[in-house]
Amino acid sequence: MATEVAAAVPRPEVDTQENIAAEAAASDIKIQASSGPQKLERKWTFWFDNQSKPKQGAAWGSSLRKAYTFETVQEFWCLYDHVFKPSKLTVNADFHLFRAGVEPKWEDPECANGGKWTVTSSRKANLDTMWLETLMALIGEQFDEADEICGVVASVRQRQDKLALWTRNAANEAAQMSIGRKWKEVIDVTDKITYSFHDDSKRERSAKPRYYV
Repeated sequence: MATEVAAAVPRPEVDTQENIAAEAAASDIKIQASSGPQKLERKWTFWFDNQSKPKQGAAWGSSLRKAYTFETVQEFWCLYDHVFKPSKLTVNADFHLFRAGVEPKWEDPECANGGKWTVTSSRKANLDTMWLETLMALIGEQFDEADEICGVVASVRQRQDKLALWTRNAANEAAQMSIGRKWKEVIDVTDKITYSFHDDSKRERSAKPRYYV
């Protein structure tokens, strides 16, 4: 099922908050009409960030927008099918899926002491597939350390796209290694992936990774 959805013909690119809101609203109509909702273990929130046209003097994160919070399987598929695919993003834009109540920012208390596992992709189809597999693993509670995970970010860039899995306690090496190994299975990656601390990244943009798996 994941492969079929990820391989679907991409719709026009999403590049504005207005488009996101309009499509999410359209999805909501279909959500309301569905019956027998299957509740998830927890609520999740999609976020959108378009940095392709930054305003002069704007603070980091000022373009970040909350798009939709959902708590059922039906809501997730409506949203994913209509809006939330990285292949629809313009360059320098991001999609985020984070636990409800957690903002995808270093400053958020849940993220402040954390870090992230990162994988790169040079093909949009690969990014879409890894994104979907990660979303399903998160909302399906497939990670043993599910409470350690804050969310995931898909970033479309000029040279290489990135997928980053954010976690809460970077210093807990055992938990991070377990999460990293599981994530590699989920996204079917054989190359090494790296984990960096947010604190290191704050001090140095190209900070060296702390963990590898």
